[in-house]
Amino acid sequence: MQRAVRCFAACFLIVIFVAGCAVPTRVSVSDQSEHTIWRGRLSVRVESDRAETPPQAFAAGFELTGNAQTGELTLYTPLGTTAAALSWSAQTALMRTNGDVRSFASLDALIEQAVGTEIPVAALFAWLAGDDMRAAGWSADLSQRADGRLTARRTEPPPITELRLVLEK
Repeated sequence: MQRAVRCFAACFLIVIFVAGCAVPTRVSVSDQSEHTIWRGRLSVRVESDRAETPPQAFAAGFELTGNAQTGELTLYTPLGTTAAALSWSAQTALMRTNGDVRSFASLDALIEQAVGTEIPVAALFAWLAGDDMRAAGWSADLSQRADGRLTARRTEPPPITELRLVLEK
């Protein structure tokens, strides 16, 4: 009996370890109504203003649809479960996490709460489409966009922030 319990425990730990290393597979598609769906991984790194404070980092799988006026962003944990679901329109900016729904005054406030810093959403949609739109304080590197990689960096105002996207093909 004790041997069976140990075997079960070992198998369970192996499954948990493998699942923790897995990234959910999602295929990028776009439908005929011009609603592109972007999927992949994103990371945000915010440098600290103080030498004694380490930088803050956030990473997640994501699915993004819509545009800067109306859209949805779902963030996934490494196990593929939904960490947060964000939705916005001209009237609302909502974040759903663990059954709770929070309302925000603006899309900017919603994004800052979800990822820890301000992200220029209109520019992000433009960058994803291949347009090097300018955003105050931000510069985007679209040179690897064909390979599904996008990097944007904010230098002004501090703190320095870097956004990286790796899109699924």
